[in-house]
Amino acid sequence: MSPRGRERDRSWPELPEPLPAPLVDDHTHLDHAAPGAPGFDGRAEPPSVLEQLERAAAVGVTRMVQIGCDLPAARWTDVAVGEHGALLGGVAIHPNEAPLHAGVLEVGPDGLEPEREARHEVSLDDAITEIADLARGNDRIRVIGETGLDHFRTGERGREVQRESFRAHVALAKELGLALQIHDRDAHAEVIDLLLADGAPERTVFHCFSGDAAMARLCVDRGWYLSFAGPVTFASSHELRAALHVTPLSRVLLETDAPYLTPHPFRGRPNAPYLLARTARSVAAELELDLAALCDQVSANAGHLYGSWGTDA
Repeated sequence: MSPRGRERDRSWPELPEPLPAPLVDDHTHLDHAAPGAPGFDGRAEPPSVLEQLERAAAVGVTRMVQIGCDLPAARWTDVAVGEHGALLGGVAIHPNEAPLHAGVLEVGPDGLEPEREARHEVSLDDAITEIADLARGNDRIRVIGETGLDHFRTGERGREVQRESFRAHVALAKELGLALQIHDRDAHAEVIDLLLADGAPERTVFHCFSGDAAMARLCVDRGWYLSFAGPVTFASSHELRAALHVTPLSRVLLETDAPYLTPHPFRGRPNAPYLLARTARSVAAELELDLAALCDQVSANAGHLYGSWGTDA
């Protein structure tokens, strides 16, 4: 957080040193402009998708999973993955979107008043039906997600709607044979309980994993994958790094969750897929691994989960 009275730095971090091998960003939101950030060249307009892809490729981040988790973003993703070979897609109704589609306006522990927008006039059932139709109709959409539970953003009525939505997305991923990407905020036990009760899809990923070593072991024992984002580089994230250490490399993914969660030392500044190179270097150093070997294994894991991007990268 910026010191009081000082304007937050919203400039783009410099390009990191290129990676020695190609790497996949497991979860990014290219449809979301980083709030307050200019273009890469200082223009007022945010970077285009093509500029994002070019900058990422320049440092070795050659493929990405683009996640659309509200109706407009899912529709955008459906188009974008057909236009850009570096992208595969995921679509879902985010857990914080689900209560709004159900007409539940409830202040959660975050203290923020939720606001319905025009897209939320669509019922939750109809919204999930559209997600299913998009996933069925585009063979470059390989993920149902992000879906899950978020106890930080809603109260008990909203949590019940989130559970209903989560179960519907789990069922959809299994029906279509797609990977599932999970959003889990302050809801570790309940997310796991629901997955165990309903049966997780064969390929299940905890996006932006935020648990401890005990949770990591439980997930790995079930064959689930853990995707680590910028917070694994934060000085305070001791438990998260402990989780990383007990996760076999064959179950590790790396992501930006851009434009959020920018890695150290750029926390608070805009994030983009090119900065996955910073996170990868930090993880390799933490695990005392060869960086190229880490990139190779993480990319192989992504290939197992999502299939081919259809590019040579």
